[in-house]
Amino acid sequence: MAYMRPQLDGEFFDDDTIRIVYATDASAYREKPAAVAMPKTIADLHRLIEYARSNKLSLIPRTAGTSLAGQVVGNGVVVDVSKHFNQILEVNPAERWVRVQPGVVRDELNLFLKPYGLFYGPETSTANRAMIGGMVGNNSCGSNSVVYGSAREHLLSVKAILADGSEVEFSATEPAQFTECVQQAAQKNGSASLLDKIYLQTNTMLSDSVNQAEIRRNFPKRSIERRNTGYALDMLLDCAPFTPDGESFNFCKLIAGSEGTLCFLTEIKLNLVPLPPKESGLVAVHCQSIDEALRATLVALKYRPYAVEVIDDIILERANTNAEQRNNSFFVQRRPVTVPAENEATPGSSEEGAFPIILVVDLSRDTREEVSQLAAQMEAEMRAAGMGYHFPLLFGEDSKKIWTLRKAGLGLLGNLPGDEKAVAVIEDTAVDVHDQPDYIRDFNEILKKHGMTSVHYAHAGSGELHLRPIINLKTAEGHRQFRMIAEEIAALVKKYDGSLSGEHGDGRLRGEFIPKMVGPHNYELMRQLKHTWDPEGIFNPGKIVETPPMDTFLRYEAGQQTPAFQTYFRYKDQDVLQHAEQCNGSGDCRKTHLSGGTMCPSYMATRNEKDTTRARANMLREMLTRSPKENRFDHHEIKEVYDLCLSCKGCKSECPSNVDVAKLKAEFLQHYYDANGVPVRSRLVANFTRLAGLASYVPWAWNGVLGTPALRRIANGLVGFHPDRSMPLLSKQTLRKWFGSSSRQVQRGPSNGRKLYFFCDEFTNYNDVQIGQKAIQLLERLGYEVIMPSHGESGRAALSKGLLKMARTMAETNVRALAGLVNDETPLVGIEPSAILTFRDEYPDLVREELVADARRLAKQALTFEEFMAREIDAKRIRAEQFTTETRLIKLHGHCQQKAVSSLVPSKKMLSLPQNYSVQLIPSGCCGMAGSFGYEKEHYDISMQIGELVLLPTVRQQPADVLIAAAGTSCRHQIHDGTGRTAQHPAEILYEALR
Repeated sequence: MAYMRPQLDGEFFDDDTIRIVYATDASAYREKPAAVAMPKTIADLHRLIEYARSNKLSLIPRTAGTSLAGQVVGNGVVVDVSKHFNQILEVNPAERWVRVQPGVVRDELNLFLKPYGLFYGPETSTANRAMIGGMVGNNSCGSNSVVYGSAREHLLSVKAILADGSEVEFSATEPAQFTECVQQAAQKNGSASLLDKIYLQTNTMLSDSVNQAEIRRNFPKRSIERRNTGYALDMLLDCAPFTPDGESFNFCKLIAGSEGTLCFLTEIKLNLVPLPPKESGLVAVHCQSIDEALRATLVALKYRPYAVEVIDDIILERANTNAEQRNNSFFVQRRPVTVPAENEATPGSSEEGAFPIILVVDLSRDTREEVSQLAAQMEAEMRAAGMGYHFPLLFGEDSKKIWTLRKAGLGLLGNLPGDEKAVAVIEDTAVDVHDQPDYIRDFNEILKKHGMTSVHYAHAGSGELHLRPIINLKTAEGHRQFRMIAEEIAALVKKYDGSLSGEHGDGRLRGEFIPKMVGPHNYELMRQLKHTWDPEGIFNPGKIVETPPMDTFLRYEAGQQTPAFQTYFRYKDQDVLQHAEQCNGSGDCRKTHLSGGTMCPSYMATRNEKDTTRARANMLREMLTRSPKENRFDHHEIKEVYDLCLSCKGCKSECPSNVDVAKLKAEFLQHYYDANGVPVRSRLVANFTRLAGLASYVPWAWNGVLGTPALRRIANGLVGFHPDRSMPLLSKQTLRKWFGSSSRQVQRGPSNGRKLYFFCDEFTNYNDVQIGQKAIQLLERLGYEVIMPSHGESGRAALSKGLLKMARTMAETNVRALAGLVNDETPLVGIEPSAILTFRDEYPDLVREELVADARRLAKQALTFEEFMAREIDAKRIRAEQFTTETRLIKLHGHCQQKAVSSLVPSKKMLSLPQNYSVQLIPSGCCGMAGSFGYEKEHYDISMQIGELVLLPTVRQQPADVLIAAAGTSCRHQIHDGTGRTAQHPAEILYEALR
C-alpha cells in the first residue's frame, strides 16, 4: 500500500535499498519496515506521530541498532535518531547531571565529561557506538553493574512525546504531588488528557491490594540486580505513595526498559558519578571449568570488585583466529592438562593444552599497591579452595586489551565457520548470583540432553552469563531447537525466580514468555498499561506484550536453499554467502572518529547506516539469499550500498567477525561487470600502469596537461574525476630505468652479507621515483645488496575496481616470477603498502589452485619496507649510531591496509631508531583518498570529509619543523591537497637521517 510521504526537515526513505538495510539489527530477526525516517527536529517527530496515526502505521525508535531481541525490527516506520538527535545539551558538574538527546554515544558522552571528573556509569560492551536512548530503552548495564547498576538507576528525568502528540516531562514526584495529579485528572472526567489517563490508570493499578500481592509474588527475586522482565511494575510499586518510605515516584523507572513502546524520548537527564579509581587492575583467573569460575565469582565478590566477567574457551579459541584479538589474548596460559570438566562447553585439547575459562576480576583502586595486595589475598583464598591455576595481574594498556577482548565476544562468535552459529535466544537470563552455579549446571544438563553445546561469557558477578547455544537456523531442526530451548530455559529461569531478560530486553524474542515469567494476572496489567499509554498501538508494537511467536520473522528460513556460488576469490572453509553471514549485526562498524580505529571511514563522515560495514554485509546476504536472478550479484541495491566502501580493509582486522567487505566488494563488482559491462573510468583506473607506461615516453606532455590547473580541470572532467583534485605527475625517468642505468652511482656501505629483492611497484616506478631512489640508497648505504627482479604490476588498481579476472592474471604472473626467488634470507620488500600487501592479502585467495602453495609461501616473505627495517633492527644489523642525533618530532599517519594486514609497530620502531627522534601516531582512520576513490567526482566531497575528521586538522596544527610521515602514496596526496604540507615516506625520513 502506498502512503503519502510526510514533509520532514530531516530525511524519509521508502525505497527497497534502505528498507532492506533496516530490516535487521543484531538479533536473529528480519522484517522489512514500511519506511525509514531520520528526523531532524522535534517538529519532525510530531509530524511522524501524526503520519503514523493517519495511516495506521507504527513508529519504531532506533539508535545504533545493536538490539539482540529484535527491538528495532518491525513492519512500521523505523525512526533513526542517531544522525541528528546527538547533542549534549547541558551539564551541571556541581549537581552531577547532564542533559542529552537520545542519539548521544555513551563513550563520547564520557569523553566530554572527563574534564569535569565525572562520567556516566552504565557501560555496555557496545559502548563505543551504543547510544543513550537505546540504553534507556533496554535498561542497559554492562560489566560494571556490580557497582553502577543499570540505566534505570541513573535516569533522573526525560522529555517525551506521548501518543496523542503532547509533550511531557517525567521526573521524581513527591507523594503529595502525585496524589494531586491523580485528583486533578479524576475531576476532568471526559476531558481528561492522555497524561491524565496515565496517572489515573497507574494509581488504580498500583493501589489495588490484589495487584500489589501478585506483583510482589510473581516478579523476579529482589536480590537479582538485573531485572528486565516486562514493564517494571515492581519498581513503580516500590515507590511512594504505594510503598511507605519508598523512593519518590518517577515514571522514568517504567520508561527505562520499555523499549520505545510507551512514548518517544526527545531529551534525557542522567545522573553522573565521579571517575573510577586511577589504577585499573585486572586479575585474569584461569579456571578449568565454568562451574569453577562461577564458584570463584562468589569469592571475588568479597573484594568489592568493579566487575567480574567470564570469557570462555570458545571465545578464546575464536580470538585465536582474529589478528587483533589474538594480540589481546597475550595473557592466556593454556591449561596444564586437558580436563574434561563437567559442564564444559568444549573441552578440547591440543599439544598446548585446552583454552581455559577466564574469570576477569576488576580490583581497580587508587594505587597499584592496594590492587596488588587485594589480588594476592584473593588469589590465596581461591587457591586454598582449589580454584584457579594461573592469576596474572594486569595494569594500564594491558588491562585495556582484556576489556577489548571481552567486548569483542559477541562479534567473535559470528566468526564460527559454517552455518552453525552461537544464537542469541536465551543469552540474557539473570539469577541470584548465589544460585548461579546450580542454575548453570541445570542449564547445561538441558543442553546435554538435547546434544547441544553453548558459549558462556560475560557478567558472572551480576548473576547473568550470556549463554548462546550453537544452532543452525537454516534448517527445520534449527528452528525447532530455537523454540524448544527458549521454552525449556524459560521454565528453568522461573524455577530460580530469575529474570528472563537481565539487560538486553524482551523485544519480540522473550515477550511470548512473559505470561509464564510473571503470571497471567501481571501480564494482563502490562497489556492494560501499554494500551493506556499507547491506545492506537503507534509506538513499537509487538515488543514486550502481544508479540508475534518468537520463531517467526527469523533472518534465516528453515530449509533455506542457496546455489553453489562460483566465485573468483576463495573464502577458506566458507562460501561467499557464509562469509557475509559472519556479520551478526553487532555494529562494531558504527565507530566514530572519536572511537579510534579505521572502520568504517564513510560511516564516520556521513553517520548513515547505509554506509556501515554491517549494511554492506547484510545487503549482500539479502540478495545472495533471496534474489530470483541467475546471477544473484546483479542488483543495483548492492551497488548502491557498496558505493562508499573505500576498500580500506579496516573491517578485515577490526570487525570481530573478520568480515572482509573490501574483498566482498571486489567479488561483487566482477560479477556485476559480468552482467552489465565494465565502466570506462574503471577500465582507465585498472589500466593505470599501461597508461603511465605509455606516457612515460613523453612525461612532459602528461605533466604539461595535468600540472596546469585549467587543463587539468578539463582532463579530469573528461574521465570523471573531480576538477579540484590534483593529479599525480610523472617523473622524468622511471625507477626501474634509474636502477638499471649504467651511470647510477651506488654508494654502498660496508656489506653485511645480506640481500633483498625490491618490489618496484607501479606507483613508485612512475610517480614516486624519488622516494624509491632514497629507499634503495638507504638500504645500500646500510650494507644491503638490493636486487630488482623482473615482475609485473601488483594488480592493486585492478583489485580496487573489482576487475578480478585482470588482477588474477597479474597475481599469477608475479607468483610464477617471484615464488622461486624469495625466502627467509632474501625477502621481497616493497615501499607502497597497498601494493606489497597484495601479495599477503589477496594473492593466496585469488590465484588458481595449482599456484596456491607458491602464493602462500611468497606471502610470508613479502614485507613492507617498515617490516623489513624493524626485523633488521631487532637483529642488530641496523643500529642507532648509523643515524643522526638531531632532535626531531615525527607525526605518523598509518596506511589503512598497513593497519589491517600488517601493523604500525614496525613503522614506529623504524622511525624511532635515531637517538632523538620522537614518533607520535596520528589517531586517524582512513585518509579518505583510498586509491582512485578520492579522485572520482561523486566521491571527492566525502573523501575530503573523511580527511577532515582527524588527519587534515592534525597536520595543519603541526609546526613547520614537525615531520609528517605517511607510507601510502594516496595518503601523501590527500595530505598535500588538503593541507598544502608535504608528507614523507618513512624511508625518506630515515634516509635523510643517515650520518
